[in-house]
Amino acid sequence: MPGVTPGKWVGRWRERNPDLPIEATEYDAGALASALRDGSVDIAFVRLPVDRDALSVIPLYEELAVVVMSKENELSLLDEVPLAELGTENVLDVEECGGARMAIEIAASGAGVVMLPMSVARHYNRRDVEVRVVPDSPSTTIAVAWIADNTTDDIEEFIGIVRGRTARSSRQPSAQKEAPRQKETRSEPKKAAKSAKGRSAPGRTRNKPGTSKGAPNARGRGRRR
Repeated sequence: MPGVTPGKWVGRWRERNPDLPIEATEYDAGALASALRDGSVDIAFVRLPVDRDALSVIPLYEELAVVVMSKENELSLLDEVPLAELGTENVLDVEECGGARMAIEIAASGAGVVMLPMSVARHYNRRDVEVRVVPDSPSTTIAVAWIADNTTDDIEEFIGIVRGRTARSSRQPSAQKEAPRQKETRSEPKKAAKSAKGRSAPGRTRNKPGTSKGAPNARGRGRRR
């Protein structure tokens, strides 16, 4: 979705899985929903609410709401703009304007103001507008979503990266595959040591205390008749 910046997660994936390519593409809300359901994309960062039918959805973080206005608007004199202050303003409908970019352009002209998630306002930022937080407006939630029936080890691996798991986390599929190999490798020296236990070193025999191989018994020395 516009405003979501997945660069750190994509970069971490490339570091851990250099042989598995990954590509990030920006979609608007409607196109992203279609691309996810027709299989064009494997996993999506979405803004809730979404139609959850057949989807697995994990909320990630909250976004503050802001109002975007022209620099000449009196509300720009405020540090924050409560909802009550918007009562006399022409609050633009984003969809009717043809999307956030066009809504911000209209707001810049002074024809109205538009409320958006902060990341979207920053994404389409212009020099001729002012942006103020609306502290008492509900926040929006960014989530990661994918088709539940299409869950693979690669998707689970990426979800783990997004949720902050390390490469060695026992919940990462790659770590689960690596663990049996490490266990098998570590057990080999123990088997070798066990099989060697009880064997005498080459060229040696075990004798009773006080005797030496090939030496006469003490009783047989010292007397001749």
